[in-house]
Amino acid sequence: MSKIWTLYRKEMLEAVRSYKLIWIPVVFIILGIMQPLVTFYMADILASSSNVPAGFMESYEMPGASEVMAQALGQYGTIGLLILALGTMNSLAGERSGGTVELLLAKPVSPAAIVAAKWTAHLTVLIIALGLGAAGAAYYTVQLMGPLSWSAVAAATGLYGLWLLCTVSVTLLFSAWLRGPAAAFLALLLAAAMSVSYSLLPSRLDWMPAALPGMSAKVLTAGGIAVGPVVSAAVLILTCIAGASLLAGRNKLPD
Repeated sequence: MSKIWTLYRKEMLEAVRSYKLIWIPVVFIILGIMQPLVTFYMADILASSSNVPAGFMESYEMPGASEVMAQALGQYGTIGLLILALGTMNSLAGERSGGTVELLLAKPVSPAAIVAAKWTAHLTVLIIALGLGAAGAAYYTVQLMGPLSWSAVAAATGLYGLWLLCTVSVTLLFSAWLRGPAAAFLALLLAAAMSVSYSLLPSRLDWMPAALPGMSAKVLTAGGIAVGPVVSAAVLILTCIAGASLLAGRNKLPD
């Protein structure tokens, strides 16, 4: 455990030096606060537009606070996933390319400890970024739209964070096998494939991790949490960590 802690501190120091601990939370904060601001001023934006059909403004209704918060979290499903994949893609690929993994494995450090430290560091960055982004979104939503259930916000944020963590874990797995850009591309492709599959067969694939974003929105608007997606997401994450541990140090980057 002390070795993992030492490696974790090294990873967090690297995150600070590379400004990853700054720019990722900043992007998440911007994404979070944009949704309630744009929604609140949408009526003014439409009113000042000359292309709005006659009578449209009379039928326009401001969404509720819970719906706006759900939409704010949904912003992380595209740009957020891309940012996290780009921030994770060189975790092991870069170490193997620079020979750092070989140096670490020459010491009494197991591949599992290396992967665990890296995964925990990425989890820390995710918690900070998503926590600040959701807090900013919730603050502006409450100020502009109305009150929110903070327990529902916390549960919805946790569920969405679990979906984002799945993508981070998959990227880490591919990073132990391929170069960084290829790892990010395949991780995003897999996440997109799961989302499309779930959208096509929601009743049969409601146990997949891709159901977590929809469940997150449902917690805010209607309530209720299903166990299946949470369990499958946990299994996927553990599988990725175990797979990355097995691949770390075994595969060399192609010339």
